Amino acid sequence: MKVSELLKPEFIIPDLKGETKEEVINELIDLFKSDPRIEDIEKVRSAVIEREKIMSTGVGKGFAIPHGKTNAVKEIIGAFGRIKDGVDYEALDGNPVTLVFLLVGKDNLISTHIKLLSRISRLMNKDDFRHRLIWAENSDEILKLFNEEEEHFLEL
Repeated sequence: MKVSELLKPEFIIPDLKGETKEEVINELIDLFKSDPRIEDIEKVRSAVIEREKIMSTGVGKGFAIPHGKTNAVKEIIGAFGRIKDGVDYEALDGNPVTLVFLLVGKDNLISTHIKLLSRISRLMNKDDFRHRLIWAENSDEILKLFNEEEEHFLEL
């Protein structure tokens, strides 16, 4: 499964309004409030927040990947957002986070979840790709960048 297959323009926020880690996470989760793939949005929220309490998912270089697993989703879901001025995310490198990729998987799809986390991390570890995402004009352009970048990866 490709990261770009999870994303659609309606699951991309080019200008997140949240000013804290929690607000940013909730803003992305709220994109799925009326999504038929979600059985219980509050269980999704709880799974992601509980995972975040274990250790910050702010992995460095201005990027965070909040994630969780729950049977409150029918399939793996993902969303992406950009924060203009960045937020304090308690990132491992101590720097503010400007790019956030939310991933929520089913409890029984652990292998796919881990592969997607790895794929997202490899994509976001590329300085050039992160810079292009920061300067993208809108959701469609952000999605196009993910599609183009993944053309260079083998299928997982």
